[in-house]
Amino acid sequence: MAMLEVKNLEVYYGVICALKGISFEVNQGEIVTLIGANGAGKTTTMQSVVGLIPKRGGSITFDGRDITKTPCHKIVHLGMTQVPEGRRIFQELTVYENLLMGAYSIKDKSGFKNDLDAIYTRFPRLHERKNQIAGTLSGGEQQMLAMGRAIMSHPKLLMLDEPSMGLSPLLVDQVFEIIKDINRDGTTVLLVEQNAGKSLAISDRAYVLENGSIVLSGTGAELAASEMVKKAYLGG
Repeated sequence: MAMLEVKNLEVYYGVICALKGISFEVNQGEIVTLIGANGAGKTTTMQSVVGLIPKRGGSITFDGRDITKTPCHKIVHLGMTQVPEGRRIFQELTVYENLLMGAYSIKDKSGFKNDLDAIYTRFPRLHERKNQIAGTLSGGEQQMLAMGRAIMSHPKLLMLDEPSMGLSPLLVDQVFEIIKDINRDGTTVLLVEQNAGKSLAISDRAYVLENGSIVLSGTGAELAASEMVKKAYLGG
């Protein structure tokens, strides 16, 4: 059974159809990527799945439960967490306070220190800056904080929306290595990313979105070798 199953999802902005009945799935333990140009519907898909924007049609099942009409604040308690485009950290709080907010949905707080230590081990820079106001961090540090905050909620499915946006090539490489590490530790990942080459290289499977429709799907390697994908997204 798929951990996440999206069937015939339709989303409208006014009279404009943003998602035209798309269907895809994410199996437990996978990294699955949605690639596509700006305006293809990638972020809309993410926001629809987590309940941030309403659906006109279709269904969403997560971990065997129909969450099509489940509000966003309840979805996180089910084990789905999103790192949104633009990071959206709490700018005026410290690094530590941001991580504390990430754990708000965990009822048993007895493991909080161990969870925090694990984040500081994975992201040493966050430990160095734990008392620093988050809004004063660099772009790369803010991305690490956003990912660390999400991991504090113990997600079964971690959804990442454009995690490499605005980062230097060196930091982009680091972010993708971190994604692989998170996945190896047992977290399933759904990734939306414009850097098609990097994302396909780490993905078990991927889908190509164009104008609100899925036009191609396959393994990461299959799509990386596709002439259509090479021409449109890989500069081939």
